[in-house]
Amino acid sequence: WRNLWFHTGDAGRLDDAGRLHYVDRIKDCIRRRGENISSFEIEQVLNTHPAVAESAVVGIKVAGAGGEDEVKAYVVPAAGAAVDPVALLDWCTPRMPHFAVPRFVEVVTGELAKTATGKLQKAPLREAGITEATWDRDAVGYVVRR
Repeated sequence: WRNLWFHTGDAGRLDDAGRLHYVDRIKDCIRRRGENISSFEIEQVLNTHPAVAESAVVGIKVAGAGGEDEVKAYVVPAAGAAVDPVALLDWCTPRMPHFAVPRFVEVVTGELAKTATGKLQKAPLREAGITEATWDRDAVGYVVRR
């Protein structure tokens, strides 16, 4: 409670009809090159890809990014599927703004860590940053179409 208001830590927006839409947890929002990016909205797009069972999106600090976050997606493949990062970004490009398309993709075997209430534990994913298993679209010359 603050000033008689209950603060949930959630962010939302009102549409033209006055309906409230959930955007993200405030602590999970990503700030990249002047844009506020919802990790929740990126996850919703990734989770519709046929090869993806589950995803988690975080902002990570990268050298040369001027203190801004870069978008990293952790994806768990669907049963019997293989995740191709290029195909995944090709899927994302027409479904989200160009600035929200993840720069980094890491395929996770097993499950993503969750809290006792079933929410994704994103802090350890943010802290992991770039690993040997991280695919970087800039390193392979992938260009997001606008």
